[in-house]
Amino acid sequence: MLGALLLAIGLWAWGEEGVLSNISALTDLGGLDPVWLFVVVGGVMLVLGFAGCIGALREYTFLLKFFSVFHSLIFFLELATGILAFVFKDWIRDQLNFFINNNVKAYRDNTDLQNLIDFAQEYWSCCGARGTNDWNLNIYFNCTDLNPSWERCRMPFSCCIRDPAEDVLNTQCGYDVRLKLELKQQGSIHTKGCVGQFEKWLQDNLIVVAGVFVGITFLQIFGVCLAQNLVSNIKAVKANWIKHDDGYKLLK
Repeated sequence: MLGALLLAIGLWAWGEEGVLSNISALTDLGGLDPVWLFVVVGGVMLVLGFAGCIGALREYTFLLKFFSVFHSLIFFLELATGILAFVFKDWIRDQLNFFINNNVKAYRDNTDLQNLIDFAQEYWSCCGARGTNDWNLNIYFNCTDLNPSWERCRMPFSCCIRDPAEDVLNTQCGYDVRLKLELKQQGSIHTKGCVGQFEKWLQDNLIVVAGVFVGITFLQIFGVCLAQNLVSNIKAVKANWIKHDDGYKLLK
């Protein structure tokens, strides 16, 4: 049901944005459309959940085996990803920096992407991948003299340090802020990059992150064990029946 809900949200958002525009955007690696995260995750959860549920309800061993194999595959992929991320953490950092900067370039191209970046920068109190100058990569915000955009030398409001006394969000707080000296910028905007802030957040919440990961893997292994146990029970019951011309009869 959760998978169906995520898939429905993704398809609804996809339809709102326009199907043709999204299909053409797939060939553009500049930015990530968060809608596809809902579609892919929701679709995988729906298919696996359906296979496990119907397989257990109707005792279809094929669906139960499908459920077990793909859950095991996902588990080993998660395990391999965690190991590789630890071994090649410098490469992962560079790829994360590249990924964020690509999405900074596409900030104005997609509303969902824009909301995702704003959420990340507000949550981790950061701006850009490595710092505020990363916003020069965006054609609207870059600070070159040849930039005709009215947003020249500006940045999104999510880079600003929000005043707790403000009841209404000031979406214009990032206007012309990069024209100021760097020392003056520090009092009004977040100058640290999101890559470093994300690494710091992982270190500060290592126990929570590890606990969530262990909990998810435990549920996956538990589900696989239950499915395999049910398959064995079904086979054991079927082994006690022999086929006759008028149907199956229980062996005595």
